[in-house]
Amino acid sequence: MDLLLWRHAEAEEGDDDFARVLTGRGEKQAKAMARWLSQHLPRHLRIVASPTVRTRQTAEALDLPFDIDRQIGPEARAPELLAAVGWPTTRGAVLLVGHQPGLGQLASLLLAGQEAEWSIKKGALWWLSRRVREGEPQTVLRTVVSPDFLPGLK
Repeated sequence: MDLLLWRHAEAEEGDDDFARVLTGRGEKQAKAMARWLSQHLPRHLRIVASPTVRTRQTAEALDLPFDIDRQIGPEARAPELLAAVGWPTTRGAVLLVGHQPGLGQLASLLLAGQEAEWSIKKGALWWLSRRVREGEPQTVLRTVVSPDFLPGLK
């Protein structure tokens, strides 16, 4: 299984956390990452986004169908995120568009074996793969992509 963790792009501040929209820079971040992703997307991809406006706007930049899962909102932690994506048994790949600190905690759990406060930059993507080597399951970090290093952001 491949698991792609995409943190929502830069969003405006606001009192209603679910209604915050992407800034102009955030829209550019989402579009730049969507261009990169569209060139590298795995087969059999399922996209799942948090119900917030900013995560939906980030996911919409890909111009592919996606599901909204209310269990993976801003307060979601690693166990809820794992349940939403079906790790590690889901076949194919899942792109999860979500929030900090949950995405960072999930990445640390899968890569280091325990939850820690790892930070995923706004608009960035972490791509993890699950494999079995010599009978042992492993989680491999395939790539980390920051929108700051992609064309079209400046």
